[in-house]
Amino acid sequence: MENQIQVENYKIQKPELWAGNIGDQEIIDRIKDSEFAGKQIDAGKDYCYFVDKKYYTSNKENNEYVCMAYTLNEPGNLERASVSDIIVEENEVYQIHRISVVRDGVLIDKIPDTKIKVLDNENHSSGGVLSSNKKINITIKDLRLYDVLILEDSRIKEFTDRDFLRKEFSKYVWVSPDNYWAYGSFKFTFINEREQTIAYKKTFFRNERGEVLEPEIGYLKKGERFVIEEKNYINPVDSGREIFPYIDFATENNWKNLSNYIFPLYEEVFNKSALKDFAPSLIEKLDAIDDLDEQLQFAIEYVQNHIYYTFNADEMNGHRPQEPALTYENKQGDCKAKSVLLKMILDYIGVDASVVLVNFNTDYYIKYYLPSLLSFNHVVVKINYKGEDYFVDATIRDEFGLIENRGFMYFMHYLEVKENQELQLRKPYRLPYYCIDEKVDFDVIGNTGKLNLESIYKGNRANAMRRYFKSTNKREIIDSWNNFLFYSLNYSGDRNGTDVRNIFTDAAIDILSDDKKLNEIKIRYTAVVENPYFVDPQNNRFLMYFDRNVVKAAARDFMHRDLPFWHNFDSEKYEINLYTDQRIDSEEKYTVQESTIKSTYLDYKSRKKVTKSGASAYIESNPLINLEIPQAEFEKFREDHHTVADSNFGLGIDIIEPGLMNRLKFGFKKRFK
Repeated sequence: MENQIQVENYKIQKPELWAGNIGDQEIIDRIKDSEFAGKQIDAGKDYCYFVDKKYYTSNKENNEYVCMAYTLNEPGNLERASVSDIIVEENEVYQIHRISVVRDGVLIDKIPDTKIKVLDNENHSSGGVLSSNKKINITIKDLRLYDVLILEDSRIKEFTDRDFLRKEFSKYVWVSPDNYWAYGSFKFTFINEREQTIAYKKTFFRNERGEVLEPEIGYLKKGERFVIEEKNYINPVDSGREIFPYIDFATENNWKNLSNYIFPLYEEVFNKSALKDFAPSLIEKLDAIDDLDEQLQFAIEYVQNHIYYTFNADEMNGHRPQEPALTYENKQGDCKAKSVLLKMILDYIGVDASVVLVNFNTDYYIKYYLPSLLSFNHVVVKINYKGEDYFVDATIRDEFGLIENRGFMYFMHYLEVKENQELQLRKPYRLPYYCIDEKVDFDVIGNTGKLNLESIYKGNRANAMRRYFKSTNKREIIDSWNNFLFYSLNYSGDRNGTDVRNIFTDAAIDILSDDKKLNEIKIRYTAVVENPYFVDPQNNRFLMYFDRNVVKAAARDFMHRDLPFWHNFDSEKYEINLYTDQRIDSEEKYTVQESTIKSTYLDYKSRKKVTKSGASAYIESNPLINLEIPQAEFEKFREDHHTVADSNFGLGIDIIEPGLMNRLKFGFKKRFK
């Protein structure tokens, strides 16, 4: 085997005693084709003969052991097995116990044919997640179709002083097996060797009718094990519409005790020094600003833009924050450090703020998880200002605006770093501004149309648009608008395949204004369009403008038995004006059609103004956001979005062609419509 000198990130050795010792003959005996196995293999699927997984936790280490055997009957699986990557954290060691194949009934050791490389794996994350890892690349030579591959390995994480939280608390989530595979047997064992009791919670398990069972909670004292085992098993979960059953293991605790554990860690660094002692120049700048609104904006943007967000694993492990004086001096820190510094600055200017723990990635599951500080992976700042709660991510850059105009951060659950706190749930929210306020003017004279779009973006959209214009070539931006308009004007229906640059000539786009306090950016797009009318197969002409972004396909198509619909649509306002020098059908059903939707979750209206040679549509959408829509109320919500999609997201006008015969045809159509 290559790599004879073993490095600290991986080792080749026998498993620990608690994991057991499976011999070669036992491996061969367990790889027997049963009737169940034959059905899967005959169906052209790969088959897992067995998987034995054990998770061992103590106050010194976590250790995850796996032994499994599966077929390599599919070329895709063969490729994935031949070259694989294992990501390990700092102080985590990957142990290889066995790499073998059964070929023609003979067990062959493949470790001599295995090449191992250890690579850096530095993945920068914008969510404050650990990022300094190592990648162990494993290449196994001479794997063949129809081999049975046996892998036996462990991942051991020994705790250092920086891992004080993992020493004190355990958390592990076991998820039921992948439903691609059929398993001759699978077995999972959780072994508690900690001094503290560990609770476990079985969630989203189902009965024979597929109905979700009530969660089951149990407890494991030191030395006790939890075992779950199945034979001839295919996971019945409908992965597209159901959540995989899982078991959450966590050190027995409650949110109030956990908040009291974490609070002193932050209180200690807050009391180390005063802002005036280590940041006199910053205080001078703050004191020079008379308006509190502007002071608050300056403080947020100073920490976001002048303090570099670091991804150092040494600093990120655990929940002990860096001292604000050090963060300020070095001009860098992780999410905890930046949030602590921001809170200290806000304390100085008299704005009520607190540090809160969140996890955007698993926000939905936190309400089901057992209480654990290890459920969180990010820290942000909660600001109470003029009676409203705002949340600011100190790690984000290039965000602007007074506090009420800044972008909205979507999540539901958080734990405030204060004494005696419970897990909190954010209230639903209705944005006080329109994220997009757009006016469309399309004026057609003869066979030439002049198109003018003026769009005002606010909040998250303004921040995103600034970044887009800053990082994207102007020609590419114009092409993007051209492509959007190609569909909005329905040209995809009568001239598909045409180069959009030949349709929208003299196209130009510019930023008209950018107000960093209102967090409002105004953009104008203009173009000339030859042959501006959409023409159907019967040679009828129409002017159309339907903005498909208004139609929320995510709501109309959503199908899930377990997950409620997460509502986070923007507030929007549109004015669409279509003018022509031709006579139009001013009574056409869809031209004059209006709609009003007023429900708990959506306030939507479209109004029309129609003349003999043009029409205008006025659309406003004001949703209630940052909430999960209960399943019992979702169908009404879906129907409301079907109503929006039924020609209530734009405007179309029918041209009455000149000439006596055309007028007669039009009158006949109206009479018998």
